Amino acid sequence: MSMSLEKLGLYNPDKPMENRITDIGPRHFYQYFPEVIKRNYGKWLYHEIIKPGVHVHVSESGEKCFTVRVGGSRFMSVEHVREICDIADKHCDGKVRFTTRNNIEFMVDDAAKVDALVTDLESRKHPGGSFKFPVGGTGFGVTNIVHTQGFIHCHTPATDASGMVKAVMDYLFDYFKTMTLPAKVRVSMACCLNMCGAVHCSDIALLGYHRKPPVIDHEVLQNLCEIPLAISACPTGAVSPAKTESGKKTVKIKNEKCMFCGNCYTMCQCLPLADAEGDGVTILVGGKISNRISEPKFSKVVIPFLPNEFPRFEQTCQAVAKIIEVYAKDANMYERLGDWAERIGWEKFFEKTGIEFSEKCIDDYRLSYDTFRTSTQFKFTEPAWEASRQAGGIE
Repeated sequence: MSMSLEKLGLYNPDKPMENRITDIGPRHFYQYFPEVIKRNYGKWLYHEIIKPGVHVHVSESGEKCFTVRVGGSRFMSVEHVREICDIADKHCDGKVRFTTRNNIEFMVDDAAKVDALVTDLESRKHPGGSFKFPVGGTGFGVTNIVHTQGFIHCHTPATDASGMVKAVMDYLFDYFKTMTLPAKVRVSMACCLNMCGAVHCSDIALLGYHRKPPVIDHEVLQNLCEIPLAISACPTGAVSPAKTESGKKTVKIKNEKCMFCGNCYTMCQCLPLADAEGDGVTILVGGKISNRISEPKFSKVVIPFLPNEFPRFEQTCQAVAKIIEVYAKDANMYERLGDWAERIGWEKFFEKTGIEFSEKCIDDYRLSYDTFRTSTQFKFTEPAWEASRQAGGIE
């Protein structure tokens, strides 16, 4: 085969990778870069925010790349994606990118093109009057809310992710369009505590929460499910084998061990978890990934439960807006929400925000000693390790 390709001039044995064509894997990202980024790849000196939603990167060569950030949604219609492509063709030589927080970024190489691009984006609106492509989400404001799949694609959600994110962002829209907060605020949303949205380290986290164990359909369970899989899927050992009065194989659930994660339902559709009264929203605050000022932090529960109020989630929206308003007035410049709460004390946080404290807000995670004082800002010494070992029973 190689000889025939060599005779045809399609294969060079001295350079076997030359002109090699393969359909394995995606195309190389480099070919999708705007030309200004290709020319200055690896040569960028710094970047700065010009105004909300617009920032510029400056290269060693003096060339600049201007980026206009637009809030997008996780789920987009084909028509919406086509409109994004039309805008990219019109202003950006057909190049556009998406961020990990569902933002859309349009890049141009000339400051003169920025105003025309922003004007075009802000002129496009839905029939109801809301922006299709709101410019913002940069600097000391609220960034776009990243969220999980919700009712659209997932089988274990406790709430409607897309609907809640839309409702909350309507409340926080002014903070998205401006940069008036003490620091950036990351809001994330997960529709169940399996948290494929990683809300455990966000300034404000919205978590869909089940409060009741699965309902068991005993009559058909043995016909539809692999019982060992349903049992082994439970992380707390709450599911165990059982039999009905008629002798059919089934399972039983030890309610005090159940943490309502829905893993058993993933393996067995006869163990549904969704419940109109038991499902709702938990609000957590104070998490971050950044190592700036203080070490990274997990979010902490401040409101254990709010009911699902479809479609506008009024109580949830009001609670989030209240937390941000108090934080905006009281925090120091550059202070993230969790840093502010720790500086004034969590007692003061609850007092200032008007949130009722309950025993469910106490951080009693049984493995929390594994995460104590573990950051690049902590100099680990032998005495400190010995003390933590004795306190936590670490072998």
